[in-house]
Amino acid sequence: MLAHQRQEVILDAVRTHGGVRVADLVERLGVSEMTVRRDIGELSRRGLVARVHGGAASVARSSEEPGFAAKAGLRPDAKRAIARAAADLVPDGASVALSAGTTTAEVARELRDVSDLTVVTNSPRVADLLHDPADHSRTVVLSGGTRTPSDALVGPVARAGLRGLHVDLLFLGVHGLDAAAGLSTPNLSEADTNRALMDCAARVVVVADASKWGVVGLTSFADLGSVDVLVTDAALDPSARPVISDLVGELVVAGTPQEEDQ
Repeated sequence: MLAHQRQEVILDAVRTHGGVRVADLVERLGVSEMTVRRDIGELSRRGLVARVHGGAASVARSSEEPGFAAKAGLRPDAKRAIARAAADLVPDGASVALSAGTTTAEVARELRDVSDLTVVTNSPRVADLLHDPADHSRTVVLSGGTRTPSDALVGPVARAGLRGLHVDLLFLGVHGLDAAAGLSTPNLSEADTNRALMDCAARVVVVADASKWGVVGLTSFADLGSVDVLVTDAALDPSARPVISDLVGELVVAGTPQEEDQ
């Protein structure tokens, strides 16, 4: 297969799924990892894809909101490592809120082992993951609202449902993290709902893989100083760590680069 044919396959995968992993392309195209990375590099140089750790993704635009399915296939190992580290922060009997997102969905999976848990969420996927008719010790409260492409329930109904609630911890997924822009999202209504979630929580825990650093969405909804704990993965640029540590309450780095490449 010629280079331009391989690159068309890569572009098609990115357009369809929002991103693609190098390992999957190696298997699909029957070429070496070096060849795939070289093709991704060429597409990135032409502005057609964004190079991310372990693959390629759609070029990020501030107002573009990828769907849940597109994001779910990106950096799954990192998200699972982050979720395990985040779940370690939750004691039995806690009350927690979870925003919508692929990383918070992984956190929800890990929280199924926590007993006497009360969960508030604006994510139908999170609610489904934690709902267990046989477990009467777990309470799941799902807000109402209008559904976004990322499967978040947002808007005035969602904010009204969250008003007056108080939880021990919020696990918050974000579209982007930046020293100047703070926490951001491409969806204006989701920004307002995220602020309402933050107002509910005694502690705010942001769960975001390393690819989110330096990404700025259409609207900022909080600065990094409002984050009590940021849980990310070991692929985070070493130069970003002291910057983040100066701004957030605590930085937790989960996993290792070697694990992420497997």
